[in-house]
Amino acid sequence: MSSDESNDKVFKALGNGLRRRMLDALKDNPQTTGALAERFSEIDRCTVMQHLKVLEEADLILVERRGRERWNHLNPLPIHDIHERWIGPYAAYAVEKLADLKSRLEP
Repeated sequence: MSSDESNDKVFKALGNGLRRRMLDALKDNPQTTGALAERFSEIDRCTVMQHLKVLEEADLILVERRGRERWNHLNPLPIHDIHERWIGPYAAYAVEKLADLKSRLEP
């Protein structure tokens, strides 16, 4: 899969607020699918599993099967890659422009 295709999957996965909340829930500790279904009780278990599938296909979560349980682990690397490619350089550019503007406005 090309880098562009991979980035598209990550952006698509992150484009949904519920999936972002799921990633937030996995930030500190991995959780089972059942625990996530309980945590997001406003939707049914099948819908939770569909969202987890999107996150897994985007490589944002890593799945470990232990017996009958499915443990979902956050994979921060795709988010880091997005930051390095898009956020970091654009933020640096914006800061540079603001610093330039400030220096021009100060006497």
